[in-house]
Amino acid sequence: MQDISTKPAYRIYPAYCFRSSPTYNTWVKLSISDTHGLRDDNDFIAQNIYFYLNHPIRYVCIVGVVVAIDDIASRYTILTLDDGSGATIEAKLLRVVTKNESGSNISTSTNVSNVSVIDQLGIYSVRVDKHEIDIGTVLKVKGTIAIYRDVKQLVTQRLFIVRTTEEEAKAWKQMSEFKKEVLDTPWRLTKGDHHRIKQEIRAERKAKAKEEAEFKAQEEKYEREKREQEKRRRARLPQIRRYEAQLESKRAKQEALLNEGALI
Repeated sequence: MQDISTKPAYRIYPAYCFRSSPTYNTWVKLSISDTHGLRDDNDFIAQNIYFYLNHPIRYVCIVGVVVAIDDIASRYTILTLDDGSGATIEAKLLRVVTKNESGSNISTSTNVSNVSVIDQLGIYSVRVDKHEIDIGTVLKVKGTIAIYRDVKQLVTQRLFIVRTTEEEAKAWKQMSEFKKEVLDTPWRLTKGDHHRIKQEIRAERKAKAKEEAEFKAQEEKYEREKREQEKRRRARLPQIRRYEAQLESKRAKQEALLNEGALI
């Protein structure tokens, strides 16, 4: 876990710089202990952005053993995970309940497409890709961080069963390497990096403004054409009415002739 007892030898960069961070737009592989150790910052509390040193983190990936499965008022399934790092964490799944004809809960889908919950007649089963998970199952969880009663938990976005010890060992190795190569060294930006980022932002804003202007021009063109079509329609309206009147007169004459012939 990062040591925050001394004054940090790094700076928190402005939010517009985060795009260049190696952690901002990726699932950051962390231990559960390090996940709990992530700091928040007053400038980013409402944005669900946390920091390891000065690395901005939004998405977390952990691997751990299921030590508890809880049902919370048929709205959430809570999986408590332990990875041996000295802490546990809750991974929350949002349930979408379906009911049978009697109105009893029978099963649910969840906010994670490959995860379902069977909840009927005393049976409570959580399944990942149709495989039931239980206490002792090893899972890889990808999620965002939320705070519940002052404790961090994961809002699960992806969930996978780790089926072999080799797969588990590989995940731990990747986490250890990423921490050593990336997280344990403060993120640094040079003046050149700042200049490049600002140029990219200006270019994106310019492109967006151009796209919006083109869209607005297309809308205005459509409205002009629509008004012109309506104007032409109204200009033709007297002619159309005269033509319709001629057709009606001709039809009336033909009908009169037919009726006259019927009386003979």
